Amino acid sequence: MNRNDVNPEMRDDVRMDSCVGVLELSSVAKGVEAADAVLKEAHVEMLFATNVQPGKYVMLYTGSVRDVESATARGAQLAGQDLVDRLVIQQVHEQVVPLLRRKGGKINGVLDAIGIVETTTVASAVVACDLALKTATVDLIDFRIANGLGGKSFFIVTGEVSDVRSAVAAGARMAQEKGQLLREVVIPKPHTELVKHL
Repeated sequence: MNRNDVNPEMRDDVRMDSCVGVLELSSVAKGVEAADAVLKEAHVEMLFATNVQPGKYVMLYTGSVRDVESATARGAQLAGQDLVDRLVIQQVHEQVVPLLRRKGGKINGVLDAIGIVETTTVASAVVACDLALKTATVDLIDFRIANGLGGKSFFIVTGEVSDVRSAVAAGARMAQEKGQLLREVVIPKPHTELVKHL
């Protein structure tokens, strides 16, 4: 079976620097052109640059704060009206990038609570997830972007109920401020059968 619900494949040979940037475009052709401009503008390393559903183009790159900011500004300028979303995070939380390498896996056991934030764009999910993880003591257990989701994205965190509520509220508020929040949910004591399907 050929699955289309995995995140874009990230390069394993790139070391994460202090900053990450994301550009998300509504045009694949313009996305490729913008990725070239990003790489030519500053010294950044591309973690992935690819088309995602539904016909969007997303790139994630890393470098120094100055280089990522410069590259993002140039890519956004070139994208023009095709720009869907963008972000620069200076110190991305350590759990974000590894979960973007999502290969799948199952969880077994009892969880105190889970929280889910669903957004309309990849960039808004990354920034909301980063803020959620920095707000409270929670663990990221899944992070899905674009493919198999009609271009939407979501992440799931777990921890104590109060921490999950705080993390989800912070992440959802960030996405809401950008007009890109679809839903936020907190489930205390999720059923053990449900946990197996996360």
